[in-house]
This record gives sequence, C-alpha cells and structure tokens, in this order.
Amino acid sequence: MYTSTVVDSEEHCLSVMKAMEEEYRKENEQFFIDVLTNEPSLVLRVHAVTILAELGGEAAVPVLSDIVLHDPDPLVKHEAAFTLGQMGLASGVPALEEAVRNDREPIVRHESAAALGSIGHQSARGTLEAALNDADELVRNSAAASLFNLKFLKEYSVGGSAKDRMPRP
Repeated sequence: MYTSTVVDSEEHCLSVMKAMEEEYRKENEQFFIDVLTNEPSLVLRVHAVTILAELGGEAAVPVLSDIVLHDPDPLVKHEAAFTLGQMGLASGVPALEEAVRNDREPIVRHESAAALGSIGHQSARGTLEAALNDADELVRNSAAASLFNLKFLKEYSVGGSAKDRMPRP
C-alpha cells in the first residue's frame, strides 16, 4: 500500500517545509523524527527522512528502523533504508537485514542490501550472501556490491562508521 496522502494541505506542507529549513540550520534531529512520526504527507515524510541522512544519530535509528520494517509505503521504506546506510550506524543493521530477508517490495530489499554495504558491518555477510539468490536482479546486484564493499573494508578500512569514511561507497 502506498501513502494515500501525498500533500495533505499545500499551506500546511509549505509551513512545515519552511520549519524544516529553520530546524535544519539548528541541526534539530528531533524535529525531523517528529515529522516522520506525526505527519501523514508523503512529501513531508520523505523530506524529513532524507535530511536525517545528514543530521541523524542514534536517536533516529529506532524510528527509521521501524519505518523500514513497518511503514506501508515502499518509497518511504526505501528512503529510510538509504538514510540508515548513510548514517552508517551499526544499530541500523538488524532492521536492514530483516528487510533484505523479508520485505515484499524489491525496491526496499535492494536499498536495504545497499545500506548494509554502506554501513560495512561484517555481521551482515550471511544476509547479503543469501540475497545473492533473491528473485529480483536489482537486489542480487546490490547484495553483490555490498559483499564486495565488506571485503574491501575488512582488508583495507581505517575503521569508523560510514560517516567517518568519507566519501562513502
């Protein structure tokens, strides 16, 4: 099921988007978590989740993980998986692995597999190896690329999170 409300009220969405710009400058992570939790509009939720790719820390991981696993909209789930990968925190790995194994939408499985490679946590190897047999080619390719990245990181990484390893894969 896709989000039924793309823009609930143009006036409301413009107001929230303006507030997002102000809160972004303040680096107010909680504001964007609240938007994800409370707003029904797809445009607001996708904007908030993508901003968390830069601002997000451990406080955002449970919310993003819940979205990856339970949100009805595959686009929002995809963006949340991408954001977890960009944040690079190992605490996002369990939800991403669950999505790779069980989400019905290939776009979510693909982005979750790619995010696991960006995070670079070696514990994801088994999930990614299993995803090499996924029915969807994009998922298989993302798993293969992520496995290559895990191998590279194991052999050559200077350590740290994905955010620490700029530029990220």
